Amino acid sequence: MRRSGPLILIVIVGMLAFLGSSWLVRRNEQHKAAPHIPRVLPPGTESTAEEWSWHQMNGTNPKAEIHARDFRELSSSGRFELRQVELDIYNKEYTEYNRVVSASADFDTSSNMMYSDGQVSITLRIPVGKQPDNQLMVVTSSGVHFDIKSGRAWTDRPAAFKYPLGEGTAVGASYDPQAGELLLKSQADMTWRGRNPDALPMHIQAGQVTYKEKESKVWLGPWTKFSRDTLSMVGGSTVVAIDKEHIRSVDADQATGVDNDPDRRLDYSADHLTMNFDDKGQVANILGDRNAHLVSTTKAGRTVVSTDRIDLAFADATGKSSTLRSAVATGHSVADSHPAAAPGSNPPEERVLKSDVIHVAMRPDGNEIDNVETSSPGTLEFIPVRADQPYRIMRGTQMWIRYGPSNQIESFRSVNVTTRTDYPKPPAGRKPRAPALTWSKELTAAFAPNSSQLSRIEQTGAFRYEEGDRRASADKAVLEQQKNVITLTGGAHVSDDTGTTTAKQIVIDQDSGDFVADGSVNSSRNADSKSDSGMLSAGEPVHARARHMSSTEDNTVIRYAGDAVAWQGADRVQADVIEINREDGSFVAHGHVISQLVDKKKANAPNAKGSPAFTIVRAPELIYTDANRLAYYSGGAVLERPDMTVKSRELRAFLRASSSQTADPHKEGVPVVPAAAVTPAGNAQSPAQQSQSSSLDHAFADGQVEVVWTSAARRRTGHAEHAEYYVDEGKVVMTGGEPEFTDSQKGSTHGRQLTWFEANNRLIVNGGEASEQAHSLIQRR
Repeated sequence: MRRSGPLILIVIVGMLAFLGSSWLVRRNEQHKAAPHIPRVLPPGTESTAEEWSWHQMNGTNPKAEIHARDFRELSSSGRFELRQVELDIYNKEYTEYNRVVSASADFDTSSNMMYSDGQVSITLRIPVGKQPDNQLMVVTSSGVHFDIKSGRAWTDRPAAFKYPLGEGTAVGASYDPQAGELLLKSQADMTWRGRNPDALPMHIQAGQVTYKEKESKVWLGPWTKFSRDTLSMVGGSTVVAIDKEHIRSVDADQATGVDNDPDRRLDYSADHLTMNFDDKGQVANILGDRNAHLVSTTKAGRTVVSTDRIDLAFADATGKSSTLRSAVATGHSVADSHPAAAPGSNPPEERVLKSDVIHVAMRPDGNEIDNVETSSPGTLEFIPVRADQPYRIMRGTQMWIRYGPSNQIESFRSVNVTTRTDYPKPPAGRKPRAPALTWSKELTAAFAPNSSQLSRIEQTGAFRYEEGDRRASADKAVLEQQKNVITLTGGAHVSDDTGTTTAKQIVIDQDSGDFVADGSVNSSRNADSKSDSGMLSAGEPVHARARHMSSTEDNTVIRYAGDAVAWQGADRVQADVIEINREDGSFVAHGHVISQLVDKKKANAPNAKGSPAFTIVRAPELIYTDANRLAYYSGGAVLERPDMTVKSRELRAFLRASSSQTADPHKEGVPVVPAAAVTPAGNAQSPAQQSQSSSLDHAFADGQVEVVWTSAARRRTGHAEHAEYYVDEGKVVMTGGEPEFTDSQKGSTHGRQLTWFEANNRLIVNGGEASEQAHSLIQRR
């Protein structure tokens, strides 16, 4: 029994342990099965939850969904505080949705408004049930409001967006998915890259930006700035059109732009400016409307274009930028060019082209002009930049200008042209030149290489020219600028207050007024009022024909060559060469000279009555001087009168002054007589013409003189070394060399001096010294 006591104690302890463990198990199971005691909620909190969701349906499709990891409902307000929020807002078609992600947000179920004060990320236009193509736009901001019902979101804080084709920032933004409208409220700054990897990015800045998806347009204002590589533009209100994620056009008001290429700077502006882009994102053309201006600056000079509308076309880009191909100015267009001076040369004139429509074509590099054309009547002005340059203006119904390297003008052409040239102011004391005017159906001008200096002007088709009292016309005229010489060809006609000349070709020195005429020359030189005698009697023009003619010394020295014929009234001179000096009153003829003078007899002369008589003299040379009214014939002269011929080595013919008073040809109203209207010598003349003609007063013949009188049945001949013939007395005095007079009916007579009176057939013989006798041989019937 004593041994069983400890054993029982151990059994009791084991039973107690078993019972205790079973109680603990049951107690734990009961504790687990018992309901939780609720936590105490913070004041003002209605409820909290985790992994909270909220849905708004549009029929069977969701309209909006909100998911939050933590949820807190505020007491009796319908407001929720959300953490780790995702908001999905679907479009009506349930094809796309916009996702808003925020760390925290407040949601008001009564107004369907949600607000996130922290950073918000908005991903736009996520396709439903499809994997996004990584071409989505993501907008990030803070302080964002969301209208769950409409899906509209907005903020007044800085916002940024990123898109595979660009990125940007702004202060304040809103997005309305139902209207498809994105608004960047202020300080918008964007970069557009485009899908073409070679296209250069476009940087856009604006005061405000509105993008309307349905119209695929972006409105910017009230100010905008665009820049792309060398191209930039600043404007007012602007509209950007987008098509298939490409910028197609930019329309800006009050815009100015610059294309600052390394070799050429292009400035442009207009009240309204449009930039159009191609599929590669390159500029295709720029249109400026209303008060458009274009300034092109290169090393070769500066050109300013002003017009109502300008169209700049750009070539397909070969690299990453566009190249200017052409420019068209329409409406009151003015192109003002200031060429730079070539090394070692003077600066050329400023050039101003005016026309309603002006086309400018560029060279392939886009930096230099290839040609300029007008499609309407225009003017081209050459405005001097130096005191020695003339001012020129050309007007035509259409114009073409071609340029060489470095924008140096090479040629100019126009049709139905008029020109005006105003010459530089002369030195003090010299009379200014009158402006030169021309007209023609066509005009072409050439310019010196590498200088843009005018070198040659050619005008064809009914050319006319005026400069003061000088007139000219021809089928064609060529001006050599450096020589200042005009060449007229084809029916050339020149006239001034000294006379008129026509020929196949006339070359005029514009500086001196000298000219040379060739081919079928006809001229009419007005009478000189200072001369009142002989071959240059006052009041009578001098007419001439020849193959060649030159006029120099202010039209006072005139030379005719090649079958030359000159006449004044009924007086006439024919020779190989005729030279007239109106200043000293000389008249010289060379080679095969034939002169014809009509008598102006004194009223009391024995043979004053009857028809006028002509004196014809033939000789190799003739020199006439007006001072002593002497015509000197040399080289073997033959003088022919009615019924009388005088032959000698030399002949001096003394002319008498005109007895009539004639009009001053320099007074107004005295016409220039065209050469074509001149009556050739030999035709019947009116009494007035006869009274103004030259007249032989007396003549001296020397050297082997032979005088012959002829009639129907009788011949008288005189020989001597010297003979004197007096027209009014009808008297011939022969002396020297044993004078001899032979009558075919009465025989011959010798004497120291023989005097024959033509009127009464009387011969007076004077013997010589005492040893000399007069001898007569009488021939009896």
